[in-house]
Amino acid sequence: MQHVNPRPHVVAHRGASADEAEHTLAAYARALDEGADGLECDVRLTRDGVLVCVHDRRIDRTSSGRGVVSTLEIADLADLDFGSWHRSGARGEDVDGEGEEPEWDRTSVLTLDRLLEVVSDSGRQVELAIETKHPTRYAGLVELTLVEVLARHGLTRPAGDARVRARVMSFAGASLRRLRALAPAVPTVYLLERVPLRLRDGSLPAGAVAAGPSLRLLRSFPTYVERVHAAGGQVHVWTVDEPADVEFVAGLGVDVIITNRPGAVRRQLEGDARPVH
Repeated sequence: MQHVNPRPHVVAHRGASADEAEHTLAAYARALDEGADGLECDVRLTRDGVLVCVHDRRIDRTSSGRGVVSTLEIADLADLDFGSWHRSGARGEDVDGEGEEPEWDRTSVLTLDRLLEVVSDSGRQVELAIETKHPTRYAGLVELTLVEVLARHGLTRPAGDARVRARVMSFAGASLRRLRALAPAVPTVYLLERVPLRLRDGSLPAGAVAAGPSLRLLRSFPTYVERVHAAGGQVHVWTVDEPADVEFVAGLGVDVIITNRPGAVRRQLEGDARPVH
């Protein structure tokens, strides 16, 4: 595969999640400000059919509430604080000198619809990598709803010269197959923590354009990048934060680096390793 990019694309993992609470609008706004080429988000379906940007099956870790996403409605989640668990969430917005009004972008649950609106309004080219989380009680309804949301934002057509481009990632092969059947123009990425024997030659499941190996996988199997490229695919590695790891995967020739520190990683790749504030 011929590489045309001067450096790997930098995709912000759950936003700039080292500095802002993951999956909040503030985390994604910061990633855009820091020059990330793309944004990564996880999506889960609420009981009333809304796709929200939440990684875990339960909301306990990242919110002020408890419970399973799929058993809660969007109104339930809207009442919760999704940011104060993170050190950035303690910062408040000073309104009329009181200093008590929370910064909603740092604390509110984020829907995929809202994220797509913000990306579309950014006025710049952005890649959006959306991960479907499985298993879930809703199975194929996740992909059906996802395609409906993407279609509303004009993201199921061939990308062409579009500023915003979406791709779907998953560890679940069935999810990617359903997505391709519903929206064949949307690229898919097969996420991997280990490489099945049948794919060790660098081949990918039918229709997938890229492999998404973990950093640990590439540390143990560095020739995998070359094999995927030789088979015509791309390599999108996750989650790469430390400078030595960035240097390692860039040296392997990966196409995309998914990181919690998009500003710092981009600066390192461009030859300026000073910290980003």
